[in-house]
Amino acid sequence: MSRIGKAPVAVPSGVTIDVAASRELTVKGPGGTLKMPLRPEVQVKVDGSEALVELTGTGSARQARAFHGLTRALLNNMVTGVTRGFEKKLEIIGVGWNAKAKRPNQIELNIGFCHPVVIDMPDGVTVETPKPTQITIKGADRQAVGHITAVIRKVRPPEPYKGKGIRYEGEYVRRKAGKSFGS
Repeated sequence: MSRIGKAPVAVPSGVTIDVAASRELTVKGPGGTLKMPLRPEVQVKVDGSEALVELTGTGSARQARAFHGLTRALLNNMVTGVTRGFEKKLEIIGVGWNAKAKRPNQIELNIGFCHPVVIDMPDGVTVETPKPTQITIKGADRQAVGHITAVIRKVRPPEPYKGKGIRYEGEYVRRKAGKSFGS
């Protein structure tokens, strides 16, 4: 069994965890509702204010150990998401480059192309621009927040010569020296 999988997941008040007959795990809380299908190797049991992930004994032992820890980590992320939520921040470095949240579910990037780049957010994810060069992405689903953040960063990743581009807040970009001219 996995060491991570053995640890119980604390369920705060206001959060409910249900396992349907179709082996679908549903976590409801003040931040929304998240669903995840369960693998046949594991099951979730809720005892009051904590949830435990247990092995069912089906499938190979190797896969069961792997899915034991994975399911516990995903369940913990779901509980955290519906209570506090997840947030990622991006910075835009470049003269005249900026971003504008058109609606809570759409962002427009003006980052040196001849046209603005418009990106739609997935369901349950919102975007804000507190400053024209800062982007804040929030949501209950950790995977969705991380994925859309990576998609936005990939539009114009930071380059190593001038450091221009879209980067995570606090990300270090290793700078390279330009061409040297010898005489």
